[in-house]
Amino acid sequence: MTRVANEQWRSKITTAEEAASIIKNGMNVGVSGFTGSGYPKAVPVALAAQIKEAHDRGEEFKVGIFTGASTAPELDGALSEVSGMSLRMPYQSDPVMRNRINDGTTVYVDAHLSHSGPQVWAGHYGKMDVAVIELTKITEDGRLIPSSSIGNNVSWIEAADKVILEVNAWQSEGLEGMHDIWYGVALPPDRTPIPINSAGQRIGQQYYDIPFEKVAAIVETDSPDRNTPFKPLDDDSKKIAGYYLEFLTNEVAKGRLPKNLLPLQSGVGNIANAVLSGLLNSDFENLTSYTEVIQDGMVDLIDAGKLVAASATAFSLSPDYANKMNDNAAEYAKTIVLRQQDISNHPEPIRRLGVLACNGLIEADIYGNVNSTHIMGSKMQNGIGGSGDFTRNAYISAFVTPSTAKGGAISAIVPMVSHHDHTEHDTHVIVTEQGLADLRGLGPQQRAKVIIENCAHPDFKPILQDYFERSVKSANSQHTPHILREALDFHIRFLETGSMKP
Repeated sequence: MTRVANEQWRSKITTAEEAASIIKNGMNVGVSGFTGSGYPKAVPVALAAQIKEAHDRGEEFKVGIFTGASTAPELDGALSEVSGMSLRMPYQSDPVMRNRINDGTTVYVDAHLSHSGPQVWAGHYGKMDVAVIELTKITEDGRLIPSSSIGNNVSWIEAADKVILEVNAWQSEGLEGMHDIWYGVALPPDRTPIPINSAGQRIGQQYYDIPFEKVAAIVETDSPDRNTPFKPLDDDSKKIAGYYLEFLTNEVAKGRLPKNLLPLQSGVGNIANAVLSGLLNSDFENLTSYTEVIQDGMVDLIDAGKLVAASATAFSLSPDYANKMNDNAAEYAKTIVLRQQDISNHPEPIRRLGVLACNGLIEADIYGNVNSTHIMGSKMQNGIGGSGDFTRNAYISAFVTPSTAKGGAISAIVPMVSHHDHTEHDTHVIVTEQGLADLRGLGPQQRAKVIIENCAHPDFKPILQDYFERSVKSANSQHTPHILREALDFHIRFLETGSMKP
């Protein structure tokens, strides 16, 4: 049975190939999708095929692609395979896409997620020609129900000249009622306060406003989101989660946090999910979350009655949990609110609510600067995503990571990061399986001692300590002592020998 229940809207139904033919060389295309959920499944594949045919004929055909965050092989992968993207913004995680970025085929703009929509509105990237947006259904009375992510969809719909809709019958009809779309976002000088005073508060409506005449095509699909299983919790992840939860417990005991904490933000990944799993077995009750994505651990917390309100912009679920969400979406809609990322990642509610941010990293240096995007300073991994939005504005911002990588050849704690994403000003806590460094109220040299002692792996602690002591002596103390000619020796050694160890 069709999910396009309105007769007028059914007149727009066509094939993916015909819809894709609307997109021409040089166009800017905004697509739905955030962490592998709610992205269009059919039109990008058809577009990639048309780009390949054009390239085979010797014709130029590339488009700019704008998303909410990462998508999936049917979008980023398919378009990257045919070298079909001239520009990509703001976040990605596809391995083929990564190669195209690092070999210079595709220009990549790594923008903060809360900034990406307003930047397009303001015309920083030129005109947006087409938006391709996935829906769950179009109701009989013509309401357009979003699917499993909202991301930048509202921004793209409003900015684009034409809109292509994919209506996906795989998405649960129970999602209706979960969304909260607020049409109060504006550019300066017309911005108004965002009236959110609690994580679960609803301030908008449950469906998109899209003029009928703006929609150029509707494509019906029945395809699942890309959902990646989480790895089983290992000992290091459990230790990291344990240290962080002990820290939160102590903050409550000292009267610096309420008994039910403050709204939680959790980056995507296995360690973040380990923290959520730890909360499940903790004494904390009546928890709330104001974050980007709903992960498996949050679903468990909801099921256990421990998480009473969860605000996000998308799901990032394993296949089993995606099916569970599809089967029970109407029930979960009583607890979960999905907003556009202009709101889920906006500094104003993050600061007002006092969010407790917890994100991953690639490396941190001894003073608390964090690199979360680049390998050896030059090679893009995924992008900054929303970590900057939350880290800069959180009540307490924590970074979690194993102390080593590549089988112990790389230290995640280094003298100086090879690329700066988050400065020491925004880093309050660093946690590894070795321990936790609480950096609040400490000067740079105090930070260095605590990070080396508590977070560095024993194989690297002596050389980090030696570097720090010689830096202090060489620089005659000073505020943030470095020996610049040696600061990047860790990275150079790895490039030359495959290990950071001397």
